[in-house]
Amino acid sequence: MSLNLTQNDLSHVVAADREHVWHHLSQHKQYETVDPRVFVEGSGLKLWDANGREYLDAVSGGVWTVNVGYGRESIANAVRDQLVRMNYYAGAAGNVPGALFAEKLIGKMPGLTRVYYSNSGSEANEKAYKMVRQIAARHHGGKKWKILYRERDYHGTTIGTLATSGQPQRADQYGPYPDGFVMVPHCLEYRKQWDVENYGERAADAIEEVILREGPDTVGAIVLEPVTAGGGVITPPEGYLQRVQEICRKYDILLHIDEVVCGLGRTGTWFGYQQYGIQPDLVTVAKGVASGYAAISCTVTTERVFEMFKDAPEDGMSYFRDISTFGGCTAGPVAALENMRIIEDEGLLQNTTLMGERTLANLNALMEKHAFIGDVRGKGLFCGAELVADRKTKEPLDEKLVQAVVAECLKQGVIIGATNRSLHGGLNNTLCLSPALIATPDEIDRITDAIDNALAKVPA
Repeated sequence: MSLNLTQNDLSHVVAADREHVWHHLSQHKQYETVDPRVFVEGSGLKLWDANGREYLDAVSGGVWTVNVGYGRESIANAVRDQLVRMNYYAGAAGNVPGALFAEKLIGKMPGLTRVYYSNSGSEANEKAYKMVRQIAARHHGGKKWKILYRERDYHGTTIGTLATSGQPQRADQYGPYPDGFVMVPHCLEYRKQWDVENYGERAADAIEEVILREGPDTVGAIVLEPVTAGGGVITPPEGYLQRVQEICRKYDILLHIDEVVCGLGRTGTWFGYQQYGIQPDLVTVAKGVASGYAAISCTVTTERVFEMFKDAPEDGMSYFRDISTFGGCTAGPVAALENMRIIEDEGLLQNTTLMGERTLANLNALMEKHAFIGDVRGKGLFCGAELVADRKTKEPLDEKLVQAVVAECLKQGVIIGATNRSLHGGLNNTLCLSPALIATPDEIDRITDAIDNALAKVPA
C-alpha cells in the first residue's frame, strides 16, 4: 500500500479523521467547526500537516518521545528487516533483538541487571508496582505493600498508575482508586513549602515523616520522576535525591525512578537519575527508548529484586506471574538498538547538554525582558518557564493566557507545550520545551524567539 497521497486524498483523510478518530487529550466539540490537525510527514525537527504547512516541533511528538528526530530511515529499515525475519513471540520466550537490546541497555545502567519488556510507560510502571506488591506478599508477610508517590509527578494513565498521580486533574473523575498508594510532598523550591536554607534535604526529610507516620514496615517502595515532567518541568534541589536514597536504604524501601520521559538522553545523560549520583532498585523507561518508531517500554531491576522471584521454584506461585502481549514484539527492541546507536554515533548526549544550556540561557534572557516569566528551570533538552501574573506574589498567570502563548507560537510555526489539565489552583502555567536531541543552535533560537514574540502579545 502506498501513502503517496494527493491533496484530494488528504481532504478525505481529514474528513475521515473528523468522523471516526477519537483524539487523545482533546475536546471534540471544536471539530464540528474546524478541521483536526493531521500531520503527514516529518524530517528532523520539522513536521508538515495536511495543508502543507511546516512546523518546528519543540516537544518531540507532543509528549517528549521523538528523541532522535523524524525521518530516520535506518530505524525504519531495521524494523522492516526484523519484522520479515520474525515479528513476534510472547515474552515467555526470547528473541534476538530483545536479548541484544537488554544487554546494550544494561551496559548504560551500572548496578542494574534485568529488563522486563512491555509496550508503554504506564504498563512499565504497573509492572514495577506489581513486583513491589508480590515482594511484600512473599518476603514481608504481606506488609511493606504501600507505594509512596510525590505531588506533581505523573506515572501513567491506567487506574493503577493514576492511583499514584500527583496531578489531581489527571486523576479526577476516574476513581475510586486502589488502596496502598500514599502521596508525599514535592521538592519545587520556587513554590517552597518550608523556609529553610537546605531545601533539598528538608523536602526529602518530609518523605521520611510520611514513612514514619505510615509505619516503615508497611512501605515497600517510592516512585519518583528524576525531573518532573507534566507537573511543571521541576529539577530536584541540591542534595534531594541523595537524601531520598539514604532514607530508602534506612527503611529497606525500594527506590523506583520513573525515566519514561527523562530516559535515553533527554537530560544529557543516558538517564536522568545519573545526573544526581544515585542507584535505584527499579527504573522504568519508554518514550525515547525507540523515539516513537516502535512501541516499547522496559522495567529494569537490580539482581537483588530479580532474585526475590527465584526463591522457591517448587512453589507454582513464586515467580512474577505477569505478561505483556506486545512485550513480545521484536520491532521495539530492534528500533531501540538503532535508536541507541544513533545517540552514540552522533554525539547526541553532548549536543543535548550544549543545546540545553543554550535553551536555558535564552529563557533566562527572556525572563529579564518579560515580567510574566517567574522561574526558568530544566536539565538538558527538557526545559520549562513558569508564567506568573505577579513575580512578587508568584500568582500563576491565567491558564487561558498560558494557552494563548502556546497558540501564538503555533501561529509562528513552532509547537511548544504547557502543563495542561494536571494541577488545581491555576498551576497549569509552565511552558514546556523538549525538542529532539538533534536540535541545532538556530532551531533553539527560533523556538525561544517564538516565545519572545508570543509573550509580547500577552495582555498586561
